[in-house]
Amino acid sequence: MSQKIVFIYNANSGLGSSMLDSAHKIFSPSTYNCNLCDITFGVFKENTIWKNFREETSLEFEFLHKDEFKKQYPKSEFLNTSLPVVLKDESGVLKNFIPTEELNQLKKAEDLIDLINAKETELT
Repeated sequence: MSQKIVFIYNANSGLGSSMLDSAHKIFSPSTYNCNLCDITFGVFKENTIWKNFREETSLEFEFLHKDEFKKQYPKSEFLNTSLPVVLKDESGVLKNFIPTEELNQLKKAEDLIDLINAKETELT
C-alpha cells in the first residue's frame, strides 16, 4: 500500500504570506498560530535538524499550505479541521496522523522527529 505523510501548515502559500509570517515570528512570536511552521522553519530558513531528517528519511512527505491543501484535496473530510495538522495518505484516503493539539505541544524539531519515528509503525 502506498503511503505518505501530509503536513498541512496553518499558513497560506506565496511570497507575500511568507514575508508576513516571518514578520509575525519576529514581532509577535507568542501569537504565531502555526507551531508546525515554527518548528520546521526559523524566521528565514528551514531548521537544519529538520531538513537533515527530511532529506535522510525513507518516509515520503508532502508539505502543503492551507490554500494548497484546499485545492489539492477539495473533498477531504479534513478541510475544516484545525491547523496545523499532519495526515497520512493511504492510497488517496487521508487519515489523522498527528492532530493539531499534539503538534502544538511540541517545542522543537527533535520533538517532531521523535514523534514521527514513534508513530512510524502506524504507517505499515
